[in-house]
Amino acid sequence: MAPTKPITVEQLSSILENDNSVKLAGVDVDGILRGKLVSKKKFLSIASSGFGFCSVIFGWDMHDQTYFQELKICNKENGFRDLIAVVDLQSFRRIPWENNVPFFMVSFHDPDTEEPISACPRGLLKRQLDKMAGKRYGAMSGMEYEFFQFRVPEAATESAHSSTALFLQKNPTSSLPPLTEGMFGYSLTRPVQNKDYFYDIFNTCAKFDCGIEGWHTETGPGVFEAALEFNEIKEMADRASLFKYTVKSVATKYGITPCFMAKPKHGLPGNSGHCHVSLVDKDGRNLFFREQKDTNPKYADIANLSDLGRHFLAGLLEGLPDVMPLLAPTINSYKRLVENFWAPVTVSWGLEHRAASIRLIGPPTAKPGATRFEVRVPGADANPYFVMSAILALGWRGVEKKLEIPCPPLGKGEDAGGDNDMGVRLAKSLREATDRFTRYGSVAREVFGDEFVDHFGGTREHEIRLWDEAVTDWEMRRYIETV
Repeated sequence: MAPTKPITVEQLSSILENDNSVKLAGVDVDGILRGKLVSKKKFLSIASSGFGFCSVIFGWDMHDQTYFQELKICNKENGFRDLIAVVDLQSFRRIPWENNVPFFMVSFHDPDTEEPISACPRGLLKRQLDKMAGKRYGAMSGMEYEFFQFRVPEAATESAHSSTALFLQKNPTSSLPPLTEGMFGYSLTRPVQNKDYFYDIFNTCAKFDCGIEGWHTETGPGVFEAALEFNEIKEMADRASLFKYTVKSVATKYGITPCFMAKPKHGLPGNSGHCHVSLVDKDGRNLFFREQKDTNPKYADIANLSDLGRHFLAGLLEGLPDVMPLLAPTINSYKRLVENFWAPVTVSWGLEHRAASIRLIGPPTAKPGATRFEVRVPGADANPYFVMSAILALGWRGVEKKLEIPCPPLGKGEDAGGDNDMGVRLAKSLREATDRFTRYGSVAREVFGDEFVDHFGGTREHEIRLWDEAVTDWEMRRYIETV
């Protein structure tokens, strides 16, 4: 478990008294943990000063292919130089499935300026929180992840987890069997079929301090959903990242491959990564709840929403189309964001409206202190640090500019594909999303700065080029004989 009191460098020798090594990890732009194991002696020597970490993790994609274009942070001109990895002592926990080896998160800093590099996910989120520091406001968050689970046939290999990619090289994706068949959301009997795995995930997450609040089957073959325990937003981002790490690690011994792709199967709902956010004051009081109910609001849905909450919502709605690559970062993300599959496709909102992009949660269905926004656009494939950064950046922009809500709420009879007065359809592809994200004058450039937008936009253009050059099974099946 993580410490309940702040850890100091002086305490490390005592904390690690019986350990020989320490595992360290940071996060790249795709939300992937990148790290290493170091000796205890090495760790104690770098715990306060940081250590060199090759910048190539910001110069290559999720399969370690260097980007087609040279990006500022890591390139041939700077010799793929080292960054400074700064250890976050308060992130300490032990890895239960690796003999309780000590584990710490790191953030990546520029060796010249000693500031977090623009593309460091943990640093980007910190910068958004720093904007609210003058008001002494904080943010709370929760994450929900849906994910498919597949089982590699035992006959295929002795090491099922490590061979999933190899298996798919030799077999069609349709031959990878799901953990369970058919559609059965909220089933009490389906988890019994894999109860050791089901409870191992739940219990291990608690031990690794990324605890699950709710854990159940979701509709879809072999699909589970986890709602992580609500927490302070920086801690929540770490826990969301570590949750995926936990699931993938625990699944190894069961021969199961968890899949957090946004849309693993045609014709089925995709995997969401819904993010809940609220702002609080220095005493932990919810700032989105309206103490005195508005008896004459512009929209009935916001009768219990504070002025600050209304401006925050307006900022989300106005900026949402400009930050889509942060919420839907892959080619596959946009296969989920289609009509009639419980995924939002327009700029939309509504009180307790699950078809909207932004679901307002508050009285009368929730307690005043739980008033919050659930942003339902992100998929399970999104980087949680970037998702939370985008929500805070857009919402706080709305607060600072005192923006007004630009469109009425979705009616209860309207679905995600319905038009509202704003009439904005979210991007239908990564190319469309990236073009809007990187264009001159985008809200993304305003809230994140040119350096981050140029870097992350460049990584998405790399992804688009790889897709453009790919020859898919669909093309072969459709055209091999007929053209």
